[in-house]
Order: sequence, then C-alpha cells, then structure tokens
Amino acid sequence: MIADFGYGVLLVTFLVTVYSVFAAIYGEFKKKPAMVESARRAMLLTWPLLTLTAGILIYLLINNHFEVQFVYEVTSRSMPTYLKVTAWWGGQAGSLLFWSWLMSAFASLVTLRKWDRDREFLPWVIVVASVTMAFFIGMNVFFENPFAKLYQSFDGQIAPHTFQPANSILFTPRDGQGLNPLLRHPGMVIHPPMLYLGFVSFVIPYAFALAALITGRTDDRWIRLTRRWALWAWLFLSAGLVLGGRWAYDVLGWGGYWGWDPVEIAAFMPWLTGTAFLHSVMIQEKRGMLKHWNMLLVILTYDLVIFGTFLTRSGVLSSVHAFAQSAIGPLFFAFIGLTLITSVALLIYRWDSLKSETKMTSMLSREALFLLNNLLFMSILVVCFWGVIYPLISELFTGQKVTVGPPFYERATSPLFATLMLLMGIAPLSAWGHSTVKTLGRAIWKPTVGAVIITAVLYATYTQNIIALIGFFLVALVILVTLYEYWRGAYARQRSQDENILASFWNLTGRNRRRYGGYIIHLSMMLMAIGILGIEIFQVETQGTIAVGDSLQLSGYTIKYKEVASWDDRPSGVNYTRAVVEVYDKDGKYLGNLNPRKDYYYDSQQPMTIPGQLASLKDEVYVLLIDWEPISPVGTTFKVFVNPLVNWLWLGSLLFLVGVIIAAWPDKDPERVAVRAGKRAHQTSAAD
Repeated sequence: MIADFGYGVLLVTFLVTVYSVFAAIYGEFKKKPAMVESARRAMLLTWPLLTLTAGILIYLLINNHFEVQFVYEVTSRSMPTYLKVTAWWGGQAGSLLFWSWLMSAFASLVTLRKWDRDREFLPWVIVVASVTMAFFIGMNVFFENPFAKLYQSFDGQIAPHTFQPANSILFTPRDGQGLNPLLRHPGMVIHPPMLYLGFVSFVIPYAFALAALITGRTDDRWIRLTRRWALWAWLFLSAGLVLGGRWAYDVLGWGGYWGWDPVEIAAFMPWLTGTAFLHSVMIQEKRGMLKHWNMLLVILTYDLVIFGTFLTRSGVLSSVHAFAQSAIGPLFFAFIGLTLITSVALLIYRWDSLKSETKMTSMLSREALFLLNNLLFMSILVVCFWGVIYPLISELFTGQKVTVGPPFYERATSPLFATLMLLMGIAPLSAWGHSTVKTLGRAIWKPTVGAVIITAVLYATYTQNIIALIGFFLVALVILVTLYEYWRGAYARQRSQDENILASFWNLTGRNRRRYGGYIIHLSMMLMAIGILGIEIFQVETQGTIAVGDSLQLSGYTIKYKEVASWDDRPSGVNYTRAVVEVYDKDGKYLGNLNPRKDYYYDSQQPMTIPGQLASLKDEVYVLLIDWEPISPVGTTFKVFVNPLVNWLWLGSLLFLVGVIIAAWPDKDPERVAVRAGKRAHQTSAAD
C-alpha cells in the first residue's frame, strides 16, 4: 500500500511540474503576473512532494520490502542501514528519482531569490527548469518506476508491474539481491551525489541563458546572476570526478584512477565546457566580448549533462559505471536533440544582439589567451566525444563495435593538455586589452629561469625521460608564475597598507576572492599534474605466485608474503580472505604491513578486490591478492604496482576544493562589487 502511495505522490509531482510549465508560458504571453506566480509556487511545491516520495522509497529500502522490484534489486537483509539508504542512487530507477529531487531543490532555491530587477527572466527560468524536471520525473512515472511491485502469474512467471495484473498475486522474495559490491565503497557512497549536484547545478545557468535569449536581454546580467551557481556546479562536478577516480583506484584493482572509460568521459565532457565557460565569462564581464562563446558553452554544458546521463542509463555502453539496458535511451536522445536544436535556434535568432562591445587588438592580451584556452578545451572535447561515439557509429554501420582505448585518448589529448599548462603560466602575466612579447618576457623570465633550474635538478637526480621533463618544467613554470604573481600583489599591499606579509596575503585574497581563488586552483591542478605524470610515465608492475616466506621485488621494494586467512562474517553476508605482506625498501628497511583482501558477497554472489596500499609522497606500493588456494602447495598469487608520485594527485584535489570555495564565496556586497567591476571595465575600454 505504501508503495502505491509513493507512486501516487510521484504522479502528482509530475502533473504539478507540467502545470508550472504551461502556467508560466500562459502568464507571460497573456501578461498575467498571477499565473507566473502560480507557476513559481507550483515549482516550489515539487521539492516537498519529491522529498515525500524519496522518504517513502527510503522507508521501503530500510525495511526490506522486497516485493518492490527496486528494493529487491539493490538491497538485502545483510546490508547495514546506511548502505540501504545510499542504495537509493545505486540503481536505475532510484538514481533518476535522486536526480529529480536534487533538481527540484536547486530550482526552488533559485526561484526564492528576489526578482525585482529581473522579473522578465522568471517565467522562462521556470519553464526551462520545469521542462528538465518533468522529463526526469516522467522517466520514473512511465518507464522506470521505483515503486513497481513483483507479481507472480498463475503460470509461475514473475514480473514487475505498477498495478496488479489480472490472474496474479503479489510476490515477496525472502531476500534481495543486494547492492553491487563495487558500490559499497565509501567513495561510491559520495561520488554519485557530487556528480549529480554538479549536473543539476549547471541547469540553472542554462535556464538563465535561455531566458536572456528569449527576452532579448543579452547583456552580462544573466552571467552575474549565475556565476556562483556555475562555480558551485563546477566544484561539485570536479569533486565527483575526483571521488570517482579514488573509488576506481581503491576498488577496481587495476592500479589506476582513470581508464578513459566511456562513462568517465561522459562526466568529463561537461566539466571541459564548464571550465571553458568559467574562463570565458570573465572576458564578457570585463571587456564585453565572447558573448556568443558563453551562450554556446552553457548550451553545450547542459546538453552534455543530459548526454552523460543518457549514456549511463541507456545501456548502449559497456562500462563498470553504466546501468543495464533500458527503453529510456531513445527518449533521452530525443530530449537532447530537442533542447539542442531549440537552444541553437534561439542563439542564431539573437546572434546580432550578442556582438562584442570591444575588439580584440592584441594576440597576446589576456582575452586572446583566454580565447585560445577555450579552443584547447573544445579540442579536447572533440577528441573525447569522438572516442565515445565512434564505437556506436561503427556498430550502427558495420555491426561491429570497435573499442577506443586509453592510447587513443592519451596520444590525442597530451599535447593539448601541455599547451593548456603553458597558457596557465603565461595568461596571469598578460594584460587586458594589450600585451607585447617584450612585456610578457620581462614578467616571465624569472619564473622561467627557476623552472629550468628545477628541471635540471630533476634531470640529474630523478629522470631523463624527455616527456616527463617537459611536464615537470611546465608544472614548475605555472607554480612559480602563480606564486610570483601572488607575492607581487601581497608585497605591494604590504607597502601601501603597512601590514605584515601574512596579513597582506590574507587580505589580498579576501579583497579579490575570484582572482586569488583561481590562483589556488591553478596551484592545485599543478600538484595533481605531478601525480598524473608520476603514475602515467613511471608506474611499474609485476605479478607472481609465491609461497609463505617468499618475496617479490619491484622497483627497489621487496614484498614478503607472511600469511593468509579466510573467514565468514555471516551477519554481514561476506567471506573475507586477507593476506599479510611486509614491505621493505632497497636497503632492507622495514616499511610496514599491507593487507590485500578479496571479499565475496553472498547476496549478490560477486567478489570485490581491496588492495593493500603503502603511501608516501614519493611512491605508493599497491598490492593485490589475485588468487588463493588453501590446499595448493604452489602458493598465493599477488599483483604489485609501484605508483610514483600518485599521492600528489589526491593532495592537489584537496587544495582544489579550497580554491573553488574561496572563489565562490559570496562578497559582502555583491551588487557594489558588480558595479565596481563594471566601472573598471568601462575605464579599461576607454583607455584602449
């Protein structure tokens, strides 16, 4: 009965969302503010309704209502309560409901703001947000019902139905199948919410962009209204990608964090366009340029968000991240096509009103370098998009699915990423409006000399690999340029304000959070680049079957096998097999014990491999238990990786979060800051 009530609330929510779309359009065209207000209130109603729906589903999950198909598929009696709750987004139907719930929360928040200055945007923001929400809720209502129950017909067939068919009875299994073991890792508990938060947050800038195109208000007001939405969306999406990488590193057992998996790339593509958008909007705000770019980038970001969701849920891709085959794939494809065509048509219609207010006069100006930055991001996007869809095109026309693997992506994107790093070193030193080779050379020579010295030291002490040395040079250059710029600003403030240097750094950051938060993000990405260079270029591995007391050697480390044990944890429904190995360095110094494991889950009848990891900033020793036969005299099989510098990746990701939070933190008086920025831009234009 409670499942039927949950479905009824979901159906009502769908109808309320559809009503908000038509009420907003009718109210705008008939100039009836009361109808627009009714549409706004209908949108506000969706969040409590979906919260009630989600609460009902969580109740069913926690209380083992296995007569509900979704509960049966993602939970079991042996699962702890917290995993039963997070199983909400562990399956197809639940994840769609989770997406809608988050979307309703963000849509409600944006409609609660004061609309006095921007009343013409309101109905169209409601329309875009509600159409998106109605689509996802409709997927649950008509195709992926999380409240569908299992019924057994008189001939013994068991199938899920929303309503009880004739000649059938409700079927309640004794236990559920349990959540996929790969999804029980703490990283996977947090990773999907972060990713979905990033996805739904980007809908808000898109809604304002379309509202600007529809109303013809194509100044930079819509950008100022949504800049922090875009920053938080970028933070959430970035955190989701990093957490997904950490999950892969800890659970999938292949010694890496990024395998250029199609679904990984599907989440990475909107990050690329979102990153380009965040850089590009600064040019529109300061120079009144790249308005076409910004509209195009936000449209692409929105549709890539839907495209990524489509790839994950359509079943067209083979991926550890993707859900099973589903009938909703064609509907996703149709929705992507409809929104993309509508958005581009509006962009073309308003093309003339989006002309730049100033002209680009120098190829070395900051706006020119930012434009080149955007072109590089778009080039990486093209590579990724082609790599994802080529197997689908191949299968469509030839009947054979061709696999596009990491070598393709790495060869195609490495030069592009290297050029982006070079731009990160040059762009902070360029000026708005005009720069020359002479002025840039005068500003960059000190950091360049420092980067050359660091690279020479690394050549003498660490590696002679030319690719690695180029990468380390670029990393050093960006770090030194960023610190140099930070130091120059703090030193100038110290002299003018008579502060100590630490207070100058603090106050300088608080005075221009956007700029110096961006600098911290650049520093964090260079720390992450160190980890990427280390594991991609210097990773080594070996595998061997050894008896107790024997050892494996790799890259100066000795891994000595001590013992192995296996036992059942019946309350948890898991069999644990754990080995104990000791790790020694090249001088025979004991570094510590590792406990690689194999966990077998009885409910889902699936294993999970947990590596033993010995971490430092120099290397990480990563040991996997591959095979174990208790009666075999041969021994136990281990796979060992040495991953140099990989922990700089995780360290950099933490600093990255700090930088984005600083950049997105609200100013005390945002309107005053916006006016001040507009005056500065006007003065810069007049000076040019």
